[in-house]
Amino acid sequence: MISDPLILSIFLFGFMFLLLFAGLWIGFSLFAAGMFGILVYDLNLPPVLSVWDKIGSLMANSMFNSLNSWSLTALPLFIFMGEILFRTKISTKLLNGLVPWLSSIPGKLLHINVVACSLFAAVSGSSAATTATVGKITLEELKKRGYDRKLALGSLAGAGTLGFLIPPSLIMIIYGILSDTSIGKLFIGGIIPGVILAGMYSVFIIVRTLLNRNLVPELKEKYTFTEKIKASYELIPVLFLIIIVLGGIYMGVTTPTEAAAIGVIGSFILAAAFKNLSWENFKSSLTNAVKTSCMICFIIAGAGFLSQVVAFIGIARALSEFIVSLGLNAWMLILIVGFMYFLLGMILDGISIVVMTLPIVLPIVLEAGYHPLWFGIFLVIMVELSQITPPVGFSLFVIEGISGENITTILKATFPFFIIMASMVLILLLFPDIVFFLPSKM
Repeated sequence: MISDPLILSIFLFGFMFLLLFAGLWIGFSLFAAGMFGILVYDLNLPPVLSVWDKIGSLMANSMFNSLNSWSLTALPLFIFMGEILFRTKISTKLLNGLVPWLSSIPGKLLHINVVACSLFAAVSGSSAATTATVGKITLEELKKRGYDRKLALGSLAGAGTLGFLIPPSLIMIIYGILSDTSIGKLFIGGIIPGVILAGMYSVFIIVRTLLNRNLVPELKEKYTFTEKIKASYELIPVLFLIIIVLGGIYMGVTTPTEAAAIGVIGSFILAAAFKNLSWENFKSSLTNAVKTSCMICFIIAGAGFLSQVVAFIGIARALSEFIVSLGLNAWMLILIVGFMYFLLGMILDGISIVVMTLPIVLPIVLEAGYHPLWFGIFLVIMVELSQITPPVGFSLFVIEGISGENITTILKATFPFFIIMASMVLILLLFPDIVFFLPSKM
């Protein structure tokens, strides 16, 4: 039996990672790690109460508290909305509407990945869906037109991760529930950092293509202003969804859950208008949404149980006291936390990182004086980094699947955009008010 919470934390998380490396489900690994912590901890229980009674009590209580949340209803709704849109012609509409406007700026159609991903992210909430949907259209089109392959792949990898930062974001919903932070404020707080990051990607493309004109072909098409305006009508469906989903939240007319329900109705309207509303599409959208939602809820329940165990044993308090005793300033602490998330991103997916680390990290970060809203956006950007960090960067595998390129080529193409994203973390540290500005106006 172990009575020291710090020593127990090493064994507990070591056991959890051992299960993960063995290939077991993430939710199961979280539950098993929590049970392991209770079994090896010296509880000093009365004779009438067994350790299994305590495990059962904690598990029932934590699962109910984790999943009994009205805010959590937004999660399957946004997933369902993204699944419906994934099967519509919305990405083709985006391409048709953006081409005339982007053809006249340095970098030309290489910006299509950045702008299209930013707009699609604002209606899908999923990084994988954003990358796959936009990439299936743009990569082949850019290849046919003679654009530099590496820059096309890199811009897609970087911009595709905006699905986590630009609302509605599934990661933000999970973080908001686990940290008891307003999901609406998280959504709105991610807009300015998301726009800045997308702008940084575009600036990089402009600079690269100005330095090397061979990266882009000479376009023969010339578009008049009237043609550009006509093409803009193709963007109306996306803008319509963005306005009804995010506009209602910002103005205080709808909650995130209500906005998600409205978004699902809007996606059905678009699917019907694009003539994609078939029974097969509906059935596959619903099935995938249920599978994804159940998977995430299982992980959230496991994280809730582990969080209760961590609090019950006193691991969070002991770690907080240990960190405070080191005398680290707030900057050094957040850099260490960021580096930890960078390492975790090499071996775990984004949702797993959030739910496994939050019970430990959040109390320490709040103790250092950081606001939970700011830390939520910081965490989302770190999760974005994990999407393009080898060897488990999920966006890398999505791009490999749709492009046919080998992973080494994709990694080289993605590296400059990885550096840009890391720079965004520094900007967030230097100028935290970019997170608070819009939420303060709600």
